[in-house]
Amino acid sequence: MTQRRTTPTTRALTAASVVVLTAGAALLPGAGSAAAAPASAQAIPSAARAASAAALAARLGDRAAGSYYDAVAHQLVVNITDPSAASQVRSTGAVPRTVRYSTGQLHGVLAALTQRARIAGTAWSIDPRQDKVVVTVDPTVTGAKRTRLNTVINSLGDRVVVRRAASEFKPFIAGGDAIWGSTVRCSLGFNVTVNGAPYFLTAGHCGNASSTWSDSQGGGEVGQTVDSQFPGTDYALVQYDDSSSDHASVVDLYDGGSQQITHAADAYVGESVQRSGSTSGVHGGTVNGLDATVNYEEGTVSGLIDTDVCAEPGDSGGALFDADAAIGLTSGGSGDCTSGGETFFQPVPAALSAEGATLP
Repeated sequence: MTQRRTTPTTRALTAASVVVLTAGAALLPGAGSAAAAPASAQAIPSAARAASAAALAARLGDRAAGSYYDAVAHQLVVNITDPSAASQVRSTGAVPRTVRYSTGQLHGVLAALTQRARIAGTAWSIDPRQDKVVVTVDPTVTGAKRTRLNTVINSLGDRVVVRRAASEFKPFIAGGDAIWGSTVRCSLGFNVTVNGAPYFLTAGHCGNASSTWSDSQGGGEVGQTVDSQFPGTDYALVQYDDSSSDHASVVDLYDGGSQQITHAADAYVGESVQRSGSTSGVHGGTVNGLDATVNYEEGTVSGLIDTDVCAEPGDSGGALFDADAAIGLTSGGSGDCTSGGETFFQPVPAALSAEGATLP
């Protein structure tokens, strides 16, 4: 097997870059180049502990309303609607918190929004820290569309909180220096293998835009899109033309270094994450919601990770990661890395499962 040489011009194909989406939320302090670190390594919950807390919340059914990581207190929290479940929560090492609305009630809100308010320029997800559904509205939602949205939101009462995005929600693709299609530039997410052959993941709206990819503007083809899913979900699978090439499982940190990726993991609310992209480099932030829906002008995408990480045009498809774990692929959002933003990511585990792919 031939080892593919990593150079500055080809780094985008052997590292995880990013592609798009931000909204009007503020960045965390120190998030210009990396996510702010907690006070100690012990303050970060293991993926197993976070998964255990989430699984318990799911088992409790209507006696619970999700879980999240409290970065200030350095503890996992499981929301409960029935105080008698507190001992079960404590047995997992998490902290119980009594709230008003159950998971089922909040999912009912999501269903109502999906049925009655699927309007381009809106997005929504459950925020367990507020025990509410957060509906974000961009500046394009005006007139009759805003009246319709307000009618639906008012009918849902205090289970909903509204937030305004600073700019339009959209999947961002642009011209630049990462992975180049015929008319667009995106960012590579993660290198993967399918039945031992080399591929990479990027955004589905990027795969829709181009059937072939290069590692430089106007350069020779290095891969072909073999599957692209957008809207609905937002991921694409690209097969490298050289089946004998060996592509490292790393993320480009844009400071001369890289982060080794060893596995994929599901995100959790409150998690500190980083995004690497070909336009804006590496930026950090926090996961604010899961199973998010965003209504782009191009269509609706669901099952996304909602974050306050910034991104800019050309970052679409790039990597969201937490240390050595692959978390997401940049989908879209609003804002930029000067004013901050809200960015949505396609979960990597779901894309891997759908494509029968594994990390190399």
